[in-house]
Amino acid sequence: MRCFYRGTCTAKFRFARRSSRWSLLKFLAIFAAICLTSPYLPAQQEKSVPATQHPLETKTELVKLDVTVLDTQGNFVDGLEEKNFRVLDAGVERPISFFAPVTAPASVVIILETSPAVYLFQDEHIAAAYSLLGGLADDDQIALVSYSDVPKSVVSFTTNKSELLNALNGNVQYTMGMASLNLYDSISAVIDGIAALSGKKALVLLTTGLDSSPPERWDALTQKLQRADVVIFSVGLGQSLAQTDTPKPKPPKRPKPDSNPPNDTPLLDQARNALISLSTMTGGRAYFPESGKDFAPAYREIASSLRHQYVLGIVPGHDGEFHTLNVDVLDANGKLPKTKHHQPEYRVSARQGYIAPAP
Repeated sequence: MRCFYRGTCTAKFRFARRSSRWSLLKFLAIFAAICLTSPYLPAQQEKSVPATQHPLETKTELVKLDVTVLDTQGNFVDGLEEKNFRVLDAGVERPISFFAPVTAPASVVIILETSPAVYLFQDEHIAAAYSLLGGLADDDQIALVSYSDVPKSVVSFTTNKSELLNALNGNVQYTMGMASLNLYDSISAVIDGIAALSGKKALVLLTTGLDSSPPERWDALTQKLQRADVVIFSVGLGQSLAQTDTPKPKPPKRPKPDSNPPNDTPLLDQARNALISLSTMTGGRAYFPESGKDFAPAYREIASSLRHQYVLGIVPGHDGEFHTLNVDVLDANGKLPKTKHHQPEYRVSARQGYIAPAP
């Protein structure tokens, strides 16, 4: 596949690797202060589908949901059937028109921030990148895009995982000085670039989550995500530099896709909330490693999530409005199973809504 971005080359940023932790904190704070789908599918002719392709090929216009189910221990739950799922569309149950457990290939784009702050602790996450790449299937395609002010294609889609690992270790150029950080526009550009791809699509963000663009760029991105068929996994790279006595913000229960991240909190907390919102609304998950040893488990879970999914399809409403979605996993009696502590037995990840086609 051809590279789908052009960007100006940036100077290789060299920095003294013996900087103290306090220096890192001070540098990131100064840097941050300065810097500062269609989810419904068009009608298609029915045809036989090879086992390696995405199975959702029907004549009916459907809203597709990639669903991951975990138990209380964080293990993936396999073996569920259509009768175990319930989909609520704006609170109203919708019949499931399509169902399949999927182990089909995925197209994964790693989006890497190349700010000076990330360069300072790149070894922590790059050393663990093998956990992500090694956990993917042989037929999964993966690409690498770097960004600061604009996105730049580093490695086009390939099944050669070692090519991407080598690029992470030596071919990524980091910016120098006070470059802008345009995370939201970069994500938007990547979504446009992979829109024509079929099958499972995912973005893995390796980023501090900081963005220097105006608030309307957040609005534009979240509106695009309401129409895009893509799952976002976020790995917050700035967590190890945050003050240990700063309370961690709780993830929003149901973040509104068209709302801005709160602007009355510290910059790193705003960035954290934004990454949580982007991941949650698309059915993914956000991770915030606090030390180098925490990266490998996060990357392994992301890779496993891409291989353990169920695909559900529902017929959408036709009112041109945004519809919230909830997916429940039911027991044999059609009830929500609970643990002995009256907590849900399963944790379900799925996109939170879609924009219905016009009437």
